[in-house]
Amino acid sequence: MNRPAQTSVRSVNYATSPLLASKTPPWRSRFAVALLALAFVALLGRAAYLQIIATAFYQAQGDKRFVHRIDLPASRGRILDRNGQVLASSVAMPSVQLDMHNFVADDAQRRALARLIAMPLSELDARIAAGGAGVVVLRREVEEPVWQQIRALGIKGMMTASEFERRYPEGEAAAHVVGFTNFDGQGQEGIELAYQKQLVGHDGARTVVRDRYGRIVEDIGDEAEPVDGGDVTLSIDSKIQFYAYQRIRDAVIQHRAHAGSIVVVDTHTGEVLALANYPSYDPSNRKHLSGGQLRNRALTDVFEPGSTMKPLIIGWALQTHRVGVDTMIRTQPGSLVVGRLTVRDDHGYPELPVWKVIQKSSNIGAARIALMMSPHELWDLFTSVGYGQRPQIHFPGAVTGRLKPWKTWRPIEQATMAYGYGISVSLLQLARAYTALARDGDVIPVTLLKQDHPAVGVKIYSSKTVREVRRMLQLAAGPGGTAPKAQTQGYSVGGKTGTAHKSEGRAGYAANKYRAWFVGMAPITAPRIIVAVMVDEPSDGNYYGADVAAPVFSQVVQQTLRIMNVPPDLDLNAPIKVDDAAGENF
Repeated sequence: MNRPAQTSVRSVNYATSPLLASKTPPWRSRFAVALLALAFVALLGRAAYLQIIATAFYQAQGDKRFVHRIDLPASRGRILDRNGQVLASSVAMPSVQLDMHNFVADDAQRRALARLIAMPLSELDARIAAGGAGVVVLRREVEEPVWQQIRALGIKGMMTASEFERRYPEGEAAAHVVGFTNFDGQGQEGIELAYQKQLVGHDGARTVVRDRYGRIVEDIGDEAEPVDGGDVTLSIDSKIQFYAYQRIRDAVIQHRAHAGSIVVVDTHTGEVLALANYPSYDPSNRKHLSGGQLRNRALTDVFEPGSTMKPLIIGWALQTHRVGVDTMIRTQPGSLVVGRLTVRDDHGYPELPVWKVIQKSSNIGAARIALMMSPHELWDLFTSVGYGQRPQIHFPGAVTGRLKPWKTWRPIEQATMAYGYGISVSLLQLARAYTALARDGDVIPVTLLKQDHPAVGVKIYSSKTVREVRRMLQLAAGPGGTAPKAQTQGYSVGGKTGTAHKSEGRAGYAANKYRAWFVGMAPITAPRIIVAVMVDEPSDGNYYGADVAAPVFSQVVQQTLRIMNVPPDLDLNAPIKVDDAAGENF
């Protein structure tokens, strides 16, 4: 047998290989080392660039993708009535959002989502298409049960943020006092606007790391806690406010009037216990609002106050001893010519004592008494009670009214101002002016904030003068006066009616448009409250203040004094009656 040839490699000597034995040039090894060194330098340079020079840029890029700042909204402060009853508060509500970077939903999920957030499917699709890679807010302030149903849909990228919805428990009864906020929590009207800085608070923040699915995996940094806004406690009594609103609303509806307002003031402190207007609105549902509903007429609307001016002027005539309560004022023959104007009374009297000028509301008598004074003197009287000046009340929209400079007055204007034409005031100004008659002769500022101390006023009349004027007001509100419907069971009252044609600018006065009002106080022996009522354009055939406004005064006085626990000063079982001849016994 022939054996296969065997190859042996045991004799190979690698050390003597021509390839390995050839001499390598020194530059080649140095070049290789240099390349390695350059590579290391490049890596070190890149590391230095990333860690030192471009750190902020790359850190920001990472933060954009994974680090998120979550706002922690502060709760807006509450608005409370004088007894701690909530008039406005904030309730935490979820806001439905989509993280478009992670959003995935099928057609069924989209349809269910659109139904739950009460949005047309086409609008939902449009918002999603326009969202890009950011966050899309679908619906703000949804109810918690609705959010739980949305969450159960299992839509990827669905998120929520906590926001606060403003709630107004008293609704339209207190709307013109409390006001409202917008969706961003900024006050727009009323106390919400006036005390925005105190109510708003300061938002907090939380910084977190989210994974690619939007889930929070880590909190980083220190959390800034939100600081809730401060509460505001008003002088308003919610029970009195609600009742006053009901009564002025009923009067406007009953007399088919254009609008109405009412103000209730505490004579001890100047606190406004109620301020209501009709028409009104619900602050929680402001769709389809009109300007007429939003107007706080008691502060923003001005009118010629009519015969409510007479007690102020006659009080000053008594104070300066120009007349006494029994001084006879000539009113015959039923008219008084002043320049081009003829002043008339509804009922003709040969002459009247001063107290009956108030009781019978004589325009001629009031004009004759006003003409006894100088224009400057009357102007000082009007400004001292706040007419022609903006009320010192921290509330948006309060107006100054209109009072012309005394140097421009003519006798005809001085005469008409005596019974309330040629001067314009707001209902709040009218109520404040009567504090001079309801107290010890001093007029006090009014406020919408709760006060814990008596008000300090400016003296205008003496104690004797105001007692005499209050007696005249009591007679005016009695059976022999112009407003017997102002009488209230259990409490003595006094006040003055007013009825005036509405001014229509340069066109003069409307023939068939009137404003009716009544302002008075109770109990008349020691007044605790002032109630001012105004009804604008009653159109059911009754337009006198005695028929339209006085009954509202009567109802509100009785209920308010009971709520305030003021004891009755009259026999509750006695019939309401004031003897017409009682004025003879001043």
